[in-house]
Amino acid sequence: MEEGNKLIITVLGKDRIGIIAGISNILAEANVNILDINQTILQGFFTMTMVVDNKNSSLDITTLREKLSKKGEQLGLQITTQHEDIFKYMHRI
Repeated sequence: MEEGNKLIITVLGKDRIGIIAGISNILAEANVNILDINQTILQGFFTMTMVVDNKNSSLDITTLREKLSKKGEQLGLQITTQHEDIFKYMHRI
């Protein structure tokens, strides 16, 4: 896979039915491929990190970010979408 096509999506909020479905439906409609996903529930709080490939996406990152954020508001979640370069820069030691 080419570098520069990955996005990191993080999700945090109270656990409820439909979180993964709501997010993955947006990604599928935009032709964004899920490469890796890690989710857990800690004392009723849902946390998820996804690595996705947006190379063939029908949406630019700004529009995708807005759609995911709006879904987060509907589900009572905080959803952030970052380009892999920004994520790596922010989390370097």
